[in-house]
This record gives sequence, C-alpha cells and structure tokens, in this order.
Amino acid sequence: MYKYDHIDQTLVDQRVTQFRDQVERRLNGTLAEEEFRPLRLQNGLYHQRHAYMLRVAIPYGLLSAKQLRTLAFIADKYDRGYGHFTTRQNIQFNWVELEQTPDILAELAKVEMHAIQTSGNCIRNITSDAFAGVAADEYVDPRPICELLRQWSTLHPEFAHLPRKFKFAINGAKEDRTVLLCHDVGIELQKNPSINHGELTANIYAGGGMGRTPILGSLIKQNVPWQVLPSYLTALLRVYNRFGRRDNIYKARIKILVKALGPEEFARQVEGEWAQLHNATKQGKDNFTQAEWERVAKHFTKPNYKILSVLSDEQLQSHAQSKLDANEKIAFTRWLERNVKPHQVPGYACVILSLKPHGTAAPGDATSAQMNAIADLADQYSFGELRVTHEQNLVLADVEQAELLNLWRAAKNYNLVLPNIGLLTDLIACPGGDFCSLANAKSLPIAKAIQERFDDLDYLHDLGDISLNISGCINSCGHHHVGNIGVLGVDKDGEEWYQITLGGDQGNDASIGKVIGPSFYANEIPDVMISIINTYVEQRSTDEPFIETYRRLGVIPFKEAAYKNNGKHSKGAAV
Repeated sequence: MYKYDHIDQTLVDQRVTQFRDQVERRLNGTLAEEEFRPLRLQNGLYHQRHAYMLRVAIPYGLLSAKQLRTLAFIADKYDRGYGHFTTRQNIQFNWVELEQTPDILAELAKVEMHAIQTSGNCIRNITSDAFAGVAADEYVDPRPICELLRQWSTLHPEFAHLPRKFKFAINGAKEDRTVLLCHDVGIELQKNPSINHGELTANIYAGGGMGRTPILGSLIKQNVPWQVLPSYLTALLRVYNRFGRRDNIYKARIKILVKALGPEEFARQVEGEWAQLHNATKQGKDNFTQAEWERVAKHFTKPNYKILSVLSDEQLQSHAQSKLDANEKIAFTRWLERNVKPHQVPGYACVILSLKPHGTAAPGDATSAQMNAIADLADQYSFGELRVTHEQNLVLADVEQAELLNLWRAAKNYNLVLPNIGLLTDLIACPGGDFCSLANAKSLPIAKAIQERFDDLDYLHDLGDISLNISGCINSCGHHHVGNIGVLGVDKDGEEWYQITLGGDQGNDASIGKVIGPSFYANEIPDVMISIINTYVEQRSTDEPFIETYRRLGVIPFKEAAYKNNGKHSKGAAV
C-alpha cells in the first residue's frame, strides 16, 4: 500500500499543529464558533447531536493492520470503545472531546492517516473497489490512479470552496462495486488494445448522486488518457465551480447543473474549458507523468504470493468435514458461499468479515477488541492489509484457501463470520437520529428490528440476494435510493415516519428506487418488510433474485401487500 513520503508527512504534521492552535483559541474564547466552524470542518470535525464527531479518511478503503490498531487505540482512549465504518469508506468516532481532537489527529499522523477533506465543500475522500488489485474480474488496478488523484485533490487551492461537497468514485473491474453512477464524478478505468494503443484510459461519468434529487451520472467523455486526467477534471470542476448554484444548498450539487444544462451541453462546456486550459498551461504541464505514475505505482505491486493449487468448494468443505461438528459444517459452508470471493491468484481468496451481527450492534460498528483482532487476522492471513467496503464491512483480500477454516474459527471468536453478505440483514444504515444532527429519524433501531425479525439464516439464504438500505434523512448517507428495498426516515409534524422505496440497485444495472406511497410508523416497518418479502416469495420464478422479480412485476403487487395489512397509521405525502 502507499507509503507517505516527506511531503505527505510534513503536510499532515503541519495540519496537526495548525489545528491544535485553532482548538486552543476556540477553547480560550479568542476564536468564535462561527469562525471556528469552517476550520474544524476542514479537519473532519462535526458537532453532532450529543458530542463532536470526527470523520477519518481511509483513501479508497485501504488500511494496514498498524493503522487499524491505531483506530482501535483511538476508540478506547478518546471515544467509547468503538468506531463506525461509513458508506464512504471512512471511519467515524461519535463521542470525541474537542480539546482532545488535536491529539487524535497526531495519533493518526503517526500512521499516515488524517481527517482532511472528510467534510466541507471540497473534493472528499476518493472511494474505490474494496477488492482493487485482487478481484478476479478486474482488468485495471485502480489504486495508483486513486492515489495520484488523492494527492492532486488534497488541499487543492482552486477547489477548496466548491458550491457543495464533491465525490469521486473510481472503478477498474467488470463489475461496478463502487456505486459509480451515484457519484459527482465516476471514473471507469479500462485498458483496451484497440484504444490508445492499449494504454490506460478512463470513461468519465458526471452528475450522479443521491440525496434530495437522486440522479444517475451521465457519460460525458470516453477514453481519456490517464496522463491528462488532472487537466480534464480541472476543466470539469471549473465549469461546476463557475456555474454551480450557490444560492440554494439543495440545488448546489453538480447533478443539478448537469441536469439543467443537459449532459451534452455540460460536456461541451467542459471540452471548451479543457481546450483553453491545455493552451494556457503550455501543453498540459499539470498532467501526470510516467515518473509520477512509477513513484506511486511501486507501492501497489503484488505481495509475495505462494505458488498454490486452486481448491474447489467441494475440496474446502471436505477438508473441514472431519474438524467440525454438524452445526459448524453448515455455518462454514454458508460462510464459504456468501463471505468468500474469488481472487486473481490461484490458491487465494478474498474474505468479507461481516460487521452486521443480527440485532446486537449498529451496521458498520466495530469495537476496539474487534479492530485489534482483525488487525491480527490481517497480519496472520492477509499480508497485514485490509479493506473497507461501502456496504460497511471489512475485507481480508489475500487469504490462502487452505487457511480459510483457520481464519473462520479465529474470526468467529469475535462475531465476524455471520454468513449474511448480500442477504437481507447485510443492510446498510447511517447513524441516523441517534447521532446525526441532520437526521429526521432514527435508523439504527429500524435496522435492529429488521435484523431481529429476519434472524433465521435458513430463510435468509433461501431468499438470496436482497439489498436493504436505511437513511435517517434525505441526505442519503445510508444509500437508500440504491437499495432493492430502501427505508428513508422523514419528519412529519415532529414525528418520525418511514418511507419505503423499491427497485433501487447498485452495480452495472444501477437504478434509483421508487417511493411506493405514504410513509409508516417505525413499529410498522418490520411487518411491512414481511409483506414485501412474502410477495416476492409468492411471485418469484425459480432462482429469480428479488430485483428481477420486482422489475418483471413492477411496484403494484408489492405496494398492495405493504398497505394491505400495514399502514394503519400511514401518513400521506412523502418528503
């Protein structure tokens, strides 16, 4: 993984010193809150419902075991013993004290981490595929480009005060695992022998996003050579910076500008700006060079893999037969099916550690004990590295197949092996009204109630792939718009209600879910889910996933079922 050079380290060390002075001035009263607010936001520090929340960047979701141990240490010393992994591949600490935040940043800086640009109207933490570099369906490792663009965008003076926050996603695999089309800019990397002599190029999608006005991004430029990404993205951001609305926070995202202009006109303006930029900067002197690529890419070489034979699922299960009791055999087999993914290298596998225990913790939460244990597992089984998924789970990317049983046993001790990846209870949820000052309603009790109602793993495995995403407000941090089933908390006359959307999806066939009708009380939601799921079970064809059944039948049968036996207190009008 990337290692800081003296420039990176100097930057984060200086930022700690700078922020320490700002906090001291705030505490002694020489800096007013309205003056301090933009400064703390530039360092990822929010003032939430009960306390300060610090959001720490995990660039493209890649962590070392050492960094995770530091996060565990911070959780114990400065928070309440846990951290919350988010849908943006960040981690949040929800109970920090203002006076201790410079010390936290100093601890982060020791392990090449920071909280810069995890908030504010700037280019946020760049997200990517949690399986980057190891995914069996990958044709380009996106991490060098992710890192180059991270460095390019960090404290970029021209884009420090954009109309609104700005989010990049970068994908280099056949399957999109980044929710590419729901980002302000999605960068789809490719290497095609017929394009640019097989050099790395990128397709650029712009104007996607969730929130109040969910829109899928539009393809505005194809086959951009990787070297010119800085100048092309500079041109794109300049058009947004110039014409994005600043008079209305709800209409300030680039998706509104692209929608207003139309993708073709937006692309035309970017093209014009790019041409001027190219001339003004003496043939693109700001672009990436091969030397820059080599400086960064050397950190993303393959680890020292062994030469191993590929083991089939049958061989893996057979290997475990004599070592497990009956219940363990079932659990291990399910885990192999749901939590273990293919790897590029023969004899290796990727393992997803579930942070979605049924009804006992918030989705994405990890205790300090779990974080330390996972760091140990990463050292023992995965070359000391791990990944954060936008579904709020963690990944050990380089596990020998022959060690899967040992890993399963070790992770089981820390409640990390629930075989529910991709199933209904592998749900995404934001912190909601329990923590977030923007939330209209609580998310976590809804998630807990659904997980408790659908606690039967036999039934969940029979249902197959279903994504259920929950947001506590229209800002959509829980990605409810792209859940097959989405739940959105809304406020009506001071009461918490929940609106249901159906038909959302992520991946290559991404779609935005549709609202089925009036919202429900919190205590009705588990029964609403039962009605929707029962309808799916009754109507599905053999092995037909939920989303395909929905697309075949449309919303009507699901809507009728949801309101037939529920919604006695349903309240009209969505947000």
